[in-house]
Amino acid sequence: MERFKLSFFAGLFSFLTIGILSALTYKTDYGIFLIASFGSTMVILYGYPDSPFAQPKNIFFGHFLTSFIGVIFVSFINLPLFVILPLAVGLGVTFMILLNVPHPPAGGNPIIVILGSVSFDYLLNPIMVGSVIIILFGIILNKFILKRKYPKNNLFA
Repeated sequence: MERFKLSFFAGLFSFLTIGILSALTYKTDYGIFLIASFGSTMVILYGYPDSPFAQPKNIFFGHFLTSFIGVIFVSFINLPLFVILPLAVGLGVTFMILLNVPHPPAGGNPIIVILGSVSFDYLLNPIMVGSVIIILFGIILNKFILKRKYPKNNLFA
């Protein structure tokens, strides 16, 4: 029964979270709030909230760090695409692990950023704003609805 309840709420909150990010992206003039890797974040945050990868600091800083690295490559590194893609992903993984903020879905962000040729504005929206919205929904579901200890430590500890 516990697995059914968890899977039901994980699916429901994935629908709600991505729905809100999609509505903000496509029904307002505020910009982009949605990236593909946020879909993978739903699996970890709602399905496995006890995982270190599901903690707010990992979600926020994992997405931010890897996207920042992607933007640096897009903006300043003039090498062929087949060179900068693996370099950026490798650096993103290196720094997430080094800084203790690994979030597996964020490993794909440099690819998204580089292929999309985005600018530094992308870091604010969708990365930071989208991550905060996701974290808030994670807290609502895990702490208040499912009555779990979430986040495991302080919000960004």
